[in-house]
Formats: sequence, C-alpha cells, structure tokens
Amino acid sequence: MNTVDPPLRTLFASPGKSLGQKAYDLLLDRLLRRDIPPGAVIQERPLAEMLEISRTPVREALNRLESEGFITRKPGRLMVVKEFSTRELIETLHVRQVLEVECVGLATGRVPEAELESVEAAIRALLAGDRPSAEEDWNVDCRFHTMIATAGGNGVLADLIANLRRKTHMFNLHQVPERFEIGHREHLAIIAALRDKDRDAAREGIRTHIENVRLSIIRKLSDI
Repeated sequence: MNTVDPPLRTLFASPGKSLGQKAYDLLLDRLLRRDIPPGAVIQERPLAEMLEISRTPVREALNRLESEGFITRKPGRLMVVKEFSTRELIETLHVRQVLEVECVGLATGRVPEAELESVEAAIRALLAGDRPSAEEDWNVDCRFHTMIATAGGNGVLADLIANLRRKTHMFNLHQVPERFEIGHREHLAIIAALRDKDRDAAREGIRTHIENVRLSIIRKLSDI
C-alpha cells in the first residue's frame, strides 16, 4: 500500500505535533483496535511509504512503542506486535490497582466540581444511549481515569497509569460486555466519593473497580 487515505493525509499535514508523535499516535491506535494484530510483523520502510513520511519519525514511533512493551524484537531484529500473556495481563492489572488507589487518594479534594459534573454527565449519557460502540466506551473511560490521574498532581504517576491502561485496553466492550454498565456504575460511585471528599471511599472504590475488571478477565479467559 503506497498511498494514504484522506484522513491520514490530513493528520500528517496538521500542525502542533511532531511527525514522530503523529506516527506514534496512529500506530498505537491501530494496535489498540487490533487493526494490526498480535504477532504481525512491523516493517519500518513499508510503514513510512504508507504514511508518506520519512523513515526517521516512523523509527522514532516504533522505538517508543517497543520501550512501552507493545512491540518486541525477534532474532534478526525483526519487530512484531507483542501478544500479552494471561500472567502479564493480570500482573499489569495488579500494578494498575496499586497505582490508581494511590492516585485517587492524591486526587481527592482536588478535582474541580465542574469536571466531576462533566465526566458524570458523559457517563450517564453513555449508559442511556442505545448500543454504544467500544470506541465511545473507551473515550468515556479515558475521561474518567485521566481526570483522576491529572488531579493527582504527579505527572510520572499519571503517565504510568495511562501506559498500563493502554495495555489492558484489549479487554474492552467487545471482550467483556458484561462490564459495561457495572463498570460505569462503579465510576459514578467513585465520582460521588470524590464529590464528598471521602478519600477512603474513593480509594476503596477504585480498588474494587479494578479488582472486578481482573475477575471478569479471568472468567473470560477461563471460558476460552
């Protein structure tokens, strides 16, 4: 494939981000959507030709994805999309739980009421909607968790949480649909705790939320 469809051409022509960042955003999005499936071979030159940019920003994006654990190198320096094992997934969720419990504790009392209201409204609109897409579900989920991570005030902690969330994103609305309403109801309970400035309830809420995600994934995997 040697041409870029209009949306990609527009993306790379738009100002603001570097070409390396744009290539990273695009490739990460396709990895998360599994448009590029686990085990797929990633080649720098064809990607650069497809995107109609030089190999340097593509190499920059691939190196970043490799450092974040989404791509791995095989003998001969062949790059492939990594398939996360069940153990890695469960361990990632455990670390997420530890970090997000700490983060919501830091965020309690620091989230503006207007932001709580905005995210709560987005969650309720999603719950009231008819057959929301996995993308809509993920976007609202991101708003909720990013709100807490940002309010926590620790940039390193926020970046770690964001990276770990991307790694567990493979289990979205399509894979564990039973978590859709329950998960967002848990979000609403945490928002209520944040509004009341109840740090203990917020911490317990996020701990339970991620534990329930873990248990749902274990049940899903046991059925495969």
